Order: sequence, then structure tokens, then C-alpha cells
Amino acid sequence: MSLSTLLCFLGASMALTIAPGPDNIFVMTQGIAHGRRAAIVTALGMCSGISVHTTAAALGISALFYSSMAAFTLVKYAGALYLLYLAVKTIRQNSAVSPADGGEQPSLALFRRGFIMNVLNPKVALFFLAFLPQFITPGTARFTLEMLLLGGIFMVQAVVIFSLIGWFSGSIGRLLSSRPGLSRRFDWLTAGVFALLGLKLALAER
Repeated sequence: MSLSTLLCFLGASMALTIAPGPDNIFVMTQGIAHGRRAAIVTALGMCSGISVHTTAAALGISALFYSSMAAFTLVKYAGALYLLYLAVKTIRQNSAVSPADGGEQPSLALFRRGFIMNVLNPKVALFFLAFLPQFITPGTARFTLEMLLLGGIFMVQAVVIFSLIGWFSGSIGRLLSSRPGLSRRFDWLTAGVFALLGLKLALAER
């Protein structure tokens, strides 16, 4: 694989990551709600999920979602239900916005939240199955290794970009935490984001 191909892939990956989408919204919500550290840990969890999708695409497992509507639907609804669960949980908490920089949120729970959201999204699996091979020469003997390499590059740049988004959104969270009225309204906004993401995933088609 040439250097120009890698640079082209990196540029395309960064453009796709920066473009507004569910992942960006999710990280931003975590940053505003729980602070910078929480957003970065959540981003690490989400990007760890990329390794699962990359490996699945390299081994051909993701192709199962193309051939089996049942498998696609099962994972899709599992992810949608998880997001709706997060929406309900947010409303039941006293406040989604914590004054400390994510101090009340266990790192493992935040990491797991991001990881589960990413893994339980079959659309992400199909994305990597379609996106990565475009930068690999067909029939190459190192197809699997090159798929894993590209997936690793995508994961690293996603960690950097999502962490920056979380860092800046954490500043907004600090402002909201000093205003109880705004904090409570943000509870409902956060729950609404989770619910909309869940419904969007539930209605997604292959």
C-alpha cells in the first residue's frame, strides 16, 4: 500500500469523522453532561468498538449483515433499546450535568457506554465493510492485514477528533453546571438526543 493511498485514506477518514453525525452528537452530549474526562473516556470506548467492526470486516463477518436480515435486525434493535434505556436513565437522574469534570461518572461505565453504542450499530459494520476495501488493491495477498491497518488508522484519528470535541463541549458543561435551571433543561435535551438516536437506529435499513 503506497503512502499516497494512506494519506488519501486519512483525509477521507477525517472528513467523515468531522462531519456531523450520531457519534459526534453522542460525544458532545457526554462532554456537556459530564465534563471533558467523561467525553474522552466515552470516545475511547466508541473507538475501541471500531476495532471490532474492522476485524469483522476483515474476516468477512460483517457480510453476514448483508446476507441475513435477521442478524441485522437483531443487532439494530439491541442498539436502539440500549439508547432508549440511556434516555430513560438520564431523566431519572437528578441532573445530567455534573459540576465536577466527570468525577461522579466511573470511567469503566463511560467506556462501556461508548463501546456498546458503537458495537451494537450494524450500520457501522456495513460502513467499514464498504469503505475500507476502496483503498485496497483487489486480490492482494495481504488483504486482511491491510484492512486491519486501515481500521487502526481510522480508529486513531477518530480518538483525536472525538477527544477534541469532548474537550470543547466539556467547557459548555461547566457553564451549565453553575445554572440549575439550564441543567435541568439539559437533562431533557440529553434524553431527547439519546431517544432520537435510538429511533433513528431502529428505523435504519440496510
